[in-house]
Amino acid sequence: MSIELVVFDMAGTTVKDKNFVGIAFQEAMKSQGYDIAIEDVNPLMGYEKPLAIKMMLERFEADKSKITEDLIHVIHTHFVNGMIEFYKTTTEIGPLPNVEETFATLRAEGIKIGLNTGFSRDIADVIIQRLGWEDKIDTMVASDEVPAGRPYPDMIRKIMAELNIDSPEKVAKVGDTEVDVNEGINAGCKYIIGITTGAFTREELLPYKPTHIIDDIADVLGIISSSQVFEAHK
Repeated sequence: MSIELVVFDMAGTTVKDKNFVGIAFQEAMKSQGYDIAIEDVNPLMGYEKPLAIKMMLERFEADKSKITEDLIHVIHTHFVNGMIEFYKTTTEIGPLPNVEETFATLRAEGIKIGLNTGFSRDIADVIIQRLGWEDKIDTMVASDEVPAGRPYPDMIRKIMAELNIDSPEKVAKVGDTEVDVNEGINAGCKYIIGITTGAFTREELLPYKPTHIIDDIADVLGIISSSQVFEAHK
C-alpha cells in the first residue's frame, strides 16, 4: 500500500530548535519555584505541554497536594506567552536543512504533508506564519485541538480525517522524540521514522523501535520510494 500522507513533528524535526523550547519550559517551571535541569526537560519535549508540566511536577514536587490544575495552568500560560514572544521576534527561527525541499518533492508526487506538535495552536500558528509555510503543507494539528496529545494517536487521526486518508498503512510519521515514535505506533502508521536532529539521539530513539532512524530529513524520500516508485520519471 502506497504512502499518501507524511505527518511531521515541528520543533526539532522540521523547525530549528537549539533547546529554545526546553529553555522556555525551564523558565516557565522556574517562575513557580521549580529549578529543573535541561537534561530532565528534554525527554518530555514531544508531549502535550500541560501533560509535560504535570509530569515534571509529579517528579519534583514532594507535596502532591500542591499539584493542581491551577498551578499547571499558570506554568503553561507562562510557557505559551514566552514561546509566542520568542517565535514572533527571534532571528533564529528557520526550517531545518532539506525540510522545504522534502516537502516540495513529496507534494509534487501527490503525497500530502501534515504537521503536528506538542505545542498549542496559538504557538504553532506563529511558527507557520514566520516560516511562510501556509502553502507548503496541507494541514497542521496542535495538541490542544484533540482529546489527547501524544503518545495517543488523536492528532494523526484528525489529520487523516481532514485529508481523507482512509488507512494508517498509507501514513508515515516523522519525529525526534520517544512520544513521536509511540504516537506513530499507536496510530498504526506504516513507517515510524525517528530523526536525530532534535531532542533524542539515535541511541535514545532505538529502544522505542521506530521502523527507521535517520539523520537527515531528506532520507524520508528514500524510505518512501522503497515501497513505491515516484522518482523514476525525474
